[in-house]
Amino acid sequence: MRLKNVIALLLSFCFTVGILAGCGGNQGDSQQEDQGHQAQKTGTDKKAILVVSFGTSYNDTRKACIESVENKIKDTFQDYEIKRAFTSEIIIKKLKERDNLVIDNPDQALQKLKDEGFTQIVVQPLHIIPGVEYDEVRAVVAKYENEFDNIVLGRPILYSKGGEDIPDDYTIAVEAFKQQLPELTDDTAVVLMGHGTHHPANAAYVCLQSVLDDMGLAVYVGTVEGYPSLDNVKKRLKNNQIKNVILMPYMLVAGDHAQNDMAGDEEDSWKTQLKEDGYVVDVYLHGLGENPAYQDIYVQHVQDAIAAGESH
Repeated sequence: MRLKNVIALLLSFCFTVGILAGCGGNQGDSQQEDQGHQAQKTGTDKKAILVVSFGTSYNDTRKACIESVENKIKDTFQDYEIKRAFTSEIIIKKLKERDNLVIDNPDQALQKLKDEGFTQIVVQPLHIIPGVEYDEVRAVVAKYENEFDNIVLGRPILYSKGGEDIPDDYTIAVEAFKQQLPELTDDTAVVLMGHGTHHPANAAYVCLQSVLDDMGLAVYVGTVEGYPSLDNVKKRLKNNQIKNVILMPYMLVAGDHAQNDMAGDEEDSWKTQLKEDGYVVDVYLHGLGENPAYQDIYVQHVQDAIAAGESH
């Protein structure tokens, strides 16, 4: 009898342990499954904003004009990771060799985001017009359109003149520019240096001039590599009997063009040419990226891109 009781107790114990072990195994599988779902959810929620600019090799200018915009975007969209890319391979190479600073181009940056498991991407260019470089960024974005759950491209500063439910980028840009515009006497004008291009988007500078004229501002737009040229600007200065000129770059950064082509002491700089023509010339060496109102424009363009992506 005693032996039978002992055997019965042992069988009961083993049965109980087996049940507990089985329950424990199921619970472990359940936890692993939950963790897998959580990891999948976290991966789905990985979002990034890739901020793309031409770039600059001037360290102080990069901080003042590019990082300032990136930081404003970062502060506004805190559930996104902010990444950087430059389009200029020359600047990328120079920074690597000189400062050991590694910056990706847009293609490299998007590939890294894909490899790191990001699925929601906003690419926001810091370009002024939708010219050659914007087209190149658009092509890279198109290349990755099937690599992410969602990838959208924001617009540059000057894109649309507006319409029904479409923002008037030009008027918004001029209103933002007013924040860095000093009070002007009747014989004083501001001359803006834009980059210019042979791309059809160069027409943006002419449209910008029209909006400035409509607002009654003594601000004249010229470009380094397009139309209007400095000679076109000189004609307007003469016709309006201007004596004092304030030179300003209409570029994201006050980089090489601003510091040399615009404000340099060489005989072919805009400053030197205007002085030789008898004008009193002052120089404003600050890029648009330093203007908080332009930072806000880029933030709004990111928001518009996100909204457009959500509507599809």
